[in-house]
Amino acid sequence: MGAMSETKQREPIISRWDDQAAATLSEPELLLYRSNLLGSDLRITNFGGGNTSAKIDMLDPLSGEQVEVLWVKGSGGDLGSIKLDGFSTLYMDKLHALKGRYRGLELEDEMVGYLPHCTANLNPRAASIDTPLHAYIDRKHVDHMHPDSVIAIAACKNSKALTARIFKGELGWLPWQRPGYDLGLKLEAVSRENPQLKGIILEGHGLFSWGDTAKSCYETTLAIIKRAEDWLAQNIRQPVFGGRAADPLPAAERAALVSRLMPLLRGKISQDEYKLGHFDDSGAVLEFVCSADLKPLAALGTSCPDHFLRTKIRPLVLDFDPAAPDFDRLVAGLDPALADYRADYTAYYDRCKRATSPKVRDANPIIYLIPGVGMLSFAKDKATARIAGEFYVNAINVMRGANGVDSYVGLPEQEAFDIEYWLLEEAKLQRMPKPKGLAGRIALVTGGAGGIGQAVARQLLQEGACVMLTDIDPEALQGAAQELAKVAGKDNLATVRGNITSEEEVAQVLADTALRFGGIDLLVSNAGIASAAPLEDTTLEIWKRNQDILVTGYFLASRSAFQMMKQQRLGGSMVFVGSKNGLVASAGASAYCTAKAAEIHLARCIALEGAEHGIRVNVVNPDAVIRGSRIWDGKWKEERAASNKIGIDDIEEFYRKRSMLKLSVLPEDIAEAVYFFASDKAGKSTGNVLNVDAGNAAAFTR
Repeated sequence: MGAMSETKQREPIISRWDDQAAATLSEPELLLYRSNLLGSDLRITNFGGGNTSAKIDMLDPLSGEQVEVLWVKGSGGDLGSIKLDGFSTLYMDKLHALKGRYRGLELEDEMVGYLPHCTANLNPRAASIDTPLHAYIDRKHVDHMHPDSVIAIAACKNSKALTARIFKGELGWLPWQRPGYDLGLKLEAVSRENPQLKGIILEGHGLFSWGDTAKSCYETTLAIIKRAEDWLAQNIRQPVFGGRAADPLPAAERAALVSRLMPLLRGKISQDEYKLGHFDDSGAVLEFVCSADLKPLAALGTSCPDHFLRTKIRPLVLDFDPAAPDFDRLVAGLDPALADYRADYTAYYDRCKRATSPKVRDANPIIYLIPGVGMLSFAKDKATARIAGEFYVNAINVMRGANGVDSYVGLPEQEAFDIEYWLLEEAKLQRMPKPKGLAGRIALVTGGAGGIGQAVARQLLQEGACVMLTDIDPEALQGAAQELAKVAGKDNLATVRGNITSEEEVAQVLADTALRFGGIDLLVSNAGIASAAPLEDTTLEIWKRNQDILVTGYFLASRSAFQMMKQQRLGGSMVFVGSKNGLVASAGASAYCTAKAAEIHLARCIALEGAEHGIRVNVVNPDAVIRGSRIWDGKWKEERAASNKIGIDDIEEFYRKRSMLKLSVLPEDIAEAVYFFASDKAGKSTGNVLNVDAGNAAAFTR
């Protein structure tokens, strides 16, 4: 991933405007086209950041007259994936009328409450705080982007002079000011008084650029960014960041260290809210964490508000020497380092808080920099953790450029606080939907490519968990991942091929889970086989295969998960997918029944040891889950049909009629039971067995 990003970084920024495609589009569609082009390149603007707008003459549905309507990216959303319904629409005459309601900078936030009164055509998309910045610039088409190259110039000590030097009067410059109504008025004044300008650089923040058409606006934005990139490349001091102070560890060693560290760190910062982690050791990150200027630059904090809203104002640099790697020393230093960071953050809050400020938020770091290793980022969900890391890479790029041509300047502390604890930002946080039941949890599902495994994974994903899916069959695993990606998204699902009968492979599966998500909270042991044979025909190979997969495999997976859960000190839940045959003996299946019985007893033993650590272990016992099952697609179906003296096509109906409730048991039924045991709904249940078999009197637990 890192290497791919670096390759894209080396590609020149060129116009991807297609005149033939654009000729078929309406003005709103041209705005959408431009927005998607801009948002698809993270060198132009970061994920979720930036805004675009167009002032379009349209028929008023009420009066039938032509009126000027501002189309502007609404609150939330991402330019790269935005659709037409992601834009707010507001009457320009009403936006101009708002000027009569403005009562000064101290009261500018109240202007946000007037924006809904300017809505055109009953558009339900909420207008963003940046709306006045676009509305009052005296141009038809406006882009507001956060390119690293321009922010690097904006974050220099001598930003204003550099802007004049590089852009030779084509760009204006405004000193730092929090986005809001007053800044919109300042942008209006600059754009009207300087008709020759193509845009404005906002100190420490980003770029506004404009044009008379959608295409000219787009290409002006690209030209400004390219000029900034070229100038920085030609003038930046070498070596960057003061030169290399340490060599990075080899890639395999970095991954091994981080997979051990992340569960420990996650446990220390997840006491109040489950956190999910992300690891980045791309070239840009390694260059920074191995540099001489790492600590002093990191301490200055980020400059662009879009950066620090995702990353906090500054990261935590962990004390680690890659020249003499000492993992135990690194771990021993976590508690004092975290305590110091929390105390510093709380002091920052106390210094800067205002009478109306919201309560102090989570004081833990979001970004963790490890010399010679890379960067960790933790947040309440995987996507937010990944995006936070991407934003800090933006900050690294800004620091590289600014410190390479001048002196990098972070945002003043009070300004940073006023953005972070902005009442409007707090209101946005309060409007966020309530987290799902398994939000922040990390699940590992073995036998994940089978019918039950996929159903369980789907259920856990839908309830907000991140899922690592493992199976011995790589092709089936890939197919399962493609199906589950439809409900999961790219961040919440990962796969790793693994043989649960191998101690080494199981350990690696757990390490990969920790590296991908930060640890483990839920283990669903589901890998399975089935076999049937009279005792005299049961070979030692058949016996051992059942024991290896259904007993040894469950032991190895649960032992590794147990160790990691203990390290995290967050409790945990294990669910074994057993079988009715673990409670009821079946003639002609001694190897399978014995292994399933051992599986249930193993779960009870682990429940005894796990209780003091808050680790719960329970069993779900299915019976005759035929649909979607890879086991029933094979020899087992033939064996069961022969044993019951029925045709193969009659097997599901036979088992349905055999049940007390006369119902078929489906993979989704097992998934519901697994979810119950995995969730806090079963927080007081451990060592239990739940039969999901449509009723089988012989299997009643007692």
